[in-house]
Amino acid sequence: MISPQNVLRHELIGLDVLVARASNPGHVGVSGRIIDETKNTLVILTGRGETRIPKRFSVFRIRLPDGTTVEIDGSSLETQPERRISMRIR
Repeated sequence: MISPQNVLRHELIGLDVLVARASNPGHVGVSGRIIDETKNTLVILTGRGETRIPKRFSVFRIRLPDGTTVEIDGSSLETQPERRISMRIR
């Protein structure tokens, strides 16, 4: 079960997201559903199409399936998704 404590060890694709802060002011406020993830970016499906947001220098608000919202610094996500899921989180 995905929770705020273990969200970094779970798959993010399919979750709703909002870019709360970013080094690029044009990315702030982008919201939608995560449809893909790479080592350095999240691909978000918005009402206007797909938007690729760099993880570094961004803060994301992710809504979990139970409705809880978690704020995550993108730099903590900055690794290959398959490696991050199997990593130990301190």
